Parts: sequence; structure tokens; C-alpha cells
Amino acid sequence: MPDEQETDSTETSEAEAVALVEQTEPIAASPTIRKTTRKPPAKKRAAKVRKPVAAAKKAKNAAKKAAKKKAAAPKKAAKVTPKPTSTPKKAKSAAKLKKQKLSDSKTAKILSSQLVYEGPLFRVLRDHIIEPGGRESHRDVIRHNGSVVILAVDPGKRKKDPWLVIERQYRHAAGQFLWELPAGKMDAGEDALAGAVRELAEETGYQAKNWSLLLDYFASPGFLGESMKVYLAEGLIAGDAHPEEDEHIDFRLVKLSDVLEMVDKGKIMDGKTLVTVLLYARMIGLKRKK
Repeated sequence: MPDEQETDSTETSEAEAVALVEQTEPIAASPTIRKTTRKPPAKKRAAKVRKPVAAAKKAKNAAKKAAKKKAAAPKKAAKVTPKPTSTPKKAKSAAKLKKQKLSDSKTAKILSSQLVYEGPLFRVLRDHIIEPGGRESHRDVIRHNGSVVILAVDPGKRKKDPWLVIERQYRHAAGQFLWELPAGKMDAGEDALAGAVRELAEETGYQAKNWSLLLDYFASPGFLGESMKVYLAEGLIAGDAHPEEDEHIDFRLVKLSDVLEMVDKGKIMDGKTLVTVLLYARMIGLKRKK
């Protein structure tokens, strides 16, 4: 009997041990289950941490770009709109131009004037002056009543290449014979147009039906006060010439194209003739021969 009880007790203890083991296994596994339910896996946790870091970087980059745009904006505006700097310059240039016009309209103040020479054609003065700009100086000036120049034109059959009246006479100051347009000095107080009519008739015998002022200029304003008024004379009527005693003039009719050729070859050296002929050729559209 005791042996049976011992075997029973042994079997019972083994069964209890198995039961205890079975009971303890789920208890040992439970902590692992709790960990998985409470905390996410390592990979998932890393993903959650990276997302806010990437967003922060994007925000920083956007902030940097915005700051760069703000810094660059004033420079672009300064390049595109330079009006504030240009406006004062324009105002200054306009003021200078206005001042220049005012000074150009004034004449010199003569402190003293001395007559150095007086002849039948002109007189020489030595002037002590203050110029419009305020500069004080001494000037020797040849004073003259002024001269008239006549461009006498006969259109003939070709209106674009008319005949011109030109003269040839000896000029002592130049030391040679010169080809010129008819011209002469005006008498004291004489009307310019009346002087032109008189000079053309005296030197060539021609009269003209139509007269018009073509040009008015100064031949050498550095020291010579002579002004030259150029008249265009059209509708010519031939007559007898009666030049002055000291004038020996040979005149003829020459085509404008031939006169221009003489200019190109250097055969015309008189200033008033060069100025007038070239201006008139441009006015009527006649080109030089090549």
C-alpha cells in the first residue's frame, strides 16, 4: 500500500509540475506581447522621426529662398528705374542751355574804342571789351558796310542745269585771277536789295525780274565784321555793263554742272562763290559729275 501511495504521489507531483509549467509559459510570453502593443517596431519609429525633420528642412530652404529674393529685389529695382539720378542731370543740362542762350543773345560791353585806320572800303578799330561771358580782352576789328552777292540764273531749256553768270577778275590780295559770282560792297545806309540790283547792272549789264534772299552769312567773323547777303536773281534781261574805273571784269554764262566741275578741280577758290553754288545745287537736287 505505501508503495502505491508513493507512486500516486509521484504521478501527482509530475502532473502538478506540468500544470505549473503550462501556467508559467503564457506568463513569460506576456511581457513580449505588451512590448509589441505599446511600442512600434524600430523601423516605424525611425520613419515617424524622419518626417518632421524633412519638413523642417523644407521650411528652412523656403525661408532661405525668400530671404534671397528680398535681398535681390532692391538691386533689380535700382537697375530698372534710374529715373531719380537722370532727372537732375536733365534739369541741369536744360538750365545750362537756357543760360547759354541768354549769354548768346547779349553783346560785348565796349569799354573803349580807338580808330586805327579808315579808308574808302573799311576802317580798323581797336576795342577794349568785356565779352558776354565776363572775359575782358582787346580786339582789332575791320568794320565794313557789308556786301551783296548775286546768283543770276537763266534756266534755258534745262531747269535742273541752268546757266549761271560768273566773272573773272584779278584780286591783288590773293595775287591771282579768280572766278567769282557778281558781288560788291553796299554804300553807307544803302538797302541790301537795292545794292544787289545796282551791282548786277554795273558789272554785267543784266537786270532781273525776280529777286529773293538766298543766304546771309559772315565771311570771316574772327576779325572781319563784313556780312554777305546772297540774292537769287531770276528772269534775266541783258543790257550794257558799266563797271567802275578800277574794275576790269570778264563775265560769261556757264552751266551749273560745269561750275560744279570747276569746283571739284579746284578752279574756283572764292569763298562766296563756293558757298552759294554748292548750296543752290543742293536746293535744286543737281548732283556733281563723277
